[in-house]
Amino acid sequence: MTTHKPTDALNNLAASADQAIKSTQRVANETLNSLSDRVQEVRDEAEPMFSHTGEHIGAMAQRGVDAVRDSSQQLRDKALNVSDSAVGYIKDEPVKAMLIAAATGAALMALLSLMARSRRP
Repeated sequence: MTTHKPTDALNNLAASADQAIKSTQRVANETLNSLSDRVQEVRDEAEPMFSHTGEHIGAMAQRGVDAVRDSSQQLRDKALNVSDSAVGYIKDEPVKAMLIAAATGAALMALLSLMARSRRP
């Protein structure tokens, strides 16, 4: 009989350990399932926000492109107006235009000459 008691005790201990392992596995599985469900809920809640943010960024980028395009067109229009005004002035006052151009060229040459002299040792 003494040989059966240690075996019974070992069997009881093994059964208890097996139950503890199964219980721990069940709790771990339930926890992981709960965590997985919560992650999915957060993902479902966040997806519309990310979609909205992406749309907002796209709209901002488009507004930026439109603003650059409008500014570029305005700059071209102003340059064209200045060019047309200059051509009109030259046609209306050719002598004055030549004198102004000559005076401007002389002033630039004098300025460049002064700059070149100041750089020489």
